[in-house]
Amino acid sequence: MSKIIIIEDDIYLREELVTTFAKKEYSVSGISSFVTPEQEILDSEPDLAVLDINLPGKSGFELCKWLKARSDFPILILTARDTLSDELLALGLGADDFLTKPCHPERLLARVERLLQTYGKMRNIIQVGELTLDTDTYKVIWRNSHVILPETEGKILQILMEQHPSLVDKQDLFSSLWGGSEYVDENILQVNINRLRKSLDTLGLRDIIQTIRGQGYRLEVFRT
Repeated sequence: MSKIIIIEDDIYLREELVTTFAKKEYSVSGISSFVTPEQEILDSEPDLAVLDINLPGKSGFELCKWLKARSDFPILILTARDTLSDELLALGLGADDFLTKPCHPERLLARVERLLQTYGKMRNIIQVGELTLDTDTYKVIWRNSHVILPETEGKILQILMEQHPSLVDKQDLFSSLWGGSEYVDENILQVNINRLRKSLDTLGLRDIIQTIRGQGYRLEVFRT
């Protein structure tokens, strides 16, 4: 079931949108506060966001730009502002679609379904707790921060996430990454694990990879 979050300060319209999506069996919610909406949106781990432009505090334009730098879900702008300049600005900031109010519910539902299908085909996402990895780009997202990993580091993290919470044997990693350990330096795995830990340290996650002496590695995902 796809999860949709509604970022709309008009309570009546927000409830109407929630009802519209719920009738189509989406998991849907609206944010409860516009003081600091960013973290609430990311914490909800949506598959798509419906975003208004005219919001109290941070504008929808600013929020769209901020979210696109830290997340991988599509954003559909739904606003009463109908100028071409507003639409071009929103799309330039990363919005995936732009609709004006009032909008027929069936049109909105059709656009949302198209975006969900498109992103489903384009992206391969692995998620463990609040840790997200896009295996197409090796972009790692943790809360409101992200880092893009080199290919080998990304593949290691992908394997650890796919096997979480189980231990991943060293020989399994050698086989997956280099076809075995026979023709590679035995230290190459440890070197790449150390590099991965340094990359994850930029997100405050250096200790997320646990070494099980003589056996292999295990991912330990935790909340901060």
